[in-house]
Amino acid sequence: MLRRLRPPANIDNPLGGPPFIHRSTCGIITAVSQGFRVAGTGVVLDLDQSSDVVKKLKLVGTPMKVYKNTAFVKGMFNSGLEVAKFEGAAIRTVSGIRGQVKKAIKEPGGAFRATFEDKILLSDIVFLRAWYPIKPPAYYNPVSSLLTVDKQWAGMRLTGQVRREREIATPHNKDSDYRPIARKKRAFNKLAIPKTLQAALPFSSKPKLMRKRTSATLETKRAVVMEGRERQLHTMLQMLNTIKHDKQRKRKEAHHARNMVRQAQAVQEAAKHAVRRKEELKEVHRQKGKEEKRKEQAASRQTAKPRKRRKQSDGGD
Repeated sequence: MLRRLRPPANIDNPLGGPPFIHRSTCGIITAVSQGFRVAGTGVVLDLDQSSDVVKKLKLVGTPMKVYKNTAFVKGMFNSGLEVAKFEGAAIRTVSGIRGQVKKAIKEPGGAFRATFEDKILLSDIVFLRAWYPIKPPAYYNPVSSLLTVDKQWAGMRLTGQVRREREIATPHNKDSDYRPIARKKRAFNKLAIPKTLQAALPFSSKPKLMRKRTSATLETKRAVVMEGRERQLHTMLQMLNTIKHDKQRKRKEAHHARNMVRQAQAVQEAAKHAVRRKEELKEVHRQKGKEEKRKEQAASRQTAKPRKRRKQSDGGD
């Protein structure tokens, strides 16, 4: 029943034992080879013979037929009797659509009819959150001979201790292994707005969708043929761009080299500063130690020096 919780969190745990005073403290001690170990501490909150202990239970099903707001769900229960016990229970899909269990159907066994807030899809997963009651065994064995010197009392060993001493492997349950979940990628339909609704919408809200052109335009059809003068200008522009790009590359390389030199100098300066700072801190601590030692010596001299009593003057003087 204990779960892994964060340090500031608390848990409620029912325990069987002698009657305690309300708000009294208690502790859990675990025996180890060297002696004992405090496993936990707590406070008594309530005294009650009956306590309800429940465990989370999540039942999962899939829809087999979907209508407008109604669906037939299978795989969640095994028989119609189980469906009858959960009639009226709240269910929910992974997409967040809430629903309710209605009645069981004849075939297949365990399938039922459910209603939802909205129409669900066949690819949705329906789950039901429930609580399963657990009755822990009531066992109380008082030990009153722990303070005696002659007798040595030892409690029953845990199952893990027995397996560790006898080198018995822990039984492995394949159903408890984590299995990879393979879900199909869902493909959603595109949003389709009716033409009547589009006509009623303002221009700013209307979809601006251009139809794909089937024929080529005049700009793509025609071929551009340059004359002699235009060809010379185009060649000259290409040469100028090549020179410009080469200058930019050289400038970038020089800037990178300067940055590397600057970073190396910064690392050296930081190392020198760290050494200088360390020496300064040593000197500061040395001066503080001398000052504290001087104060201790002065205090010890004052306590060791005897106090002189003043002579009481006579009344006639």
